[in-house]
Amino acid sequence: MSRIGKQVIAIPKGVEITQNGTTFTVKGPLGSLTREFLTDIAITMADGSVTLLPKRENKFLKSLWGTYSSHIQNMIEGVTKGFEKKMAIEGVGFKVNLAGNTLVLDLGFSHQVKLEIPQGIKMTVEKNNFSVAGIDKDAVGEFAAKIRSHKKTEPYKGKGIRYVGEFIRRKQGKKSA
Repeated sequence: MSRIGKQVIAIPKGVEITQNGTTFTVKGPLGSLTREFLTDIAITMADGSVTLLPKRENKFLKSLWGTYSSHIQNMIEGVTKGFEKKMAIEGVGFKVNLAGNTLVLDLGFSHQVKLEIPQGIKMTVEKNNFSVAGIDKDAVGEFAAKIRSHKKTEPYKGKGIRYVGEFIRRKQGKKSA
């Protein structure tokens, strides 16, 4: 049995949830999110809460039960509070800038890396720190990972892009004889 799936999800004030067939929509103060769900998990809304229950007993549906519950909780949190990933860039000559709807990264390559900011994502840049924010947890995490993949933090000097609060395990390097 899924521990996460069994939990009843409370709907906060100011959040409206509608279900139309397999489409599940959550509207709140920050915007609205829509997601498709399979019909094998019964989603019921009553008295300001959402409950989920698999229609059959099988391993696949048991795994979807908790996953769908987490998706709904993340949608509710996204339209009420939003999500944010804070990141830092370290290294000599490494810079990050915003140019309209494009994120421009100087990462020590012979060229600048230009990334188009997806719809629904907000970027803020302050010197060597920047943040990726939005209401969709999946989109925020995916874009933050895409930015980080261009120059991951290396273990010898700590140069590259990292999440704020991420611990980089440093290696010793060469010893002189």
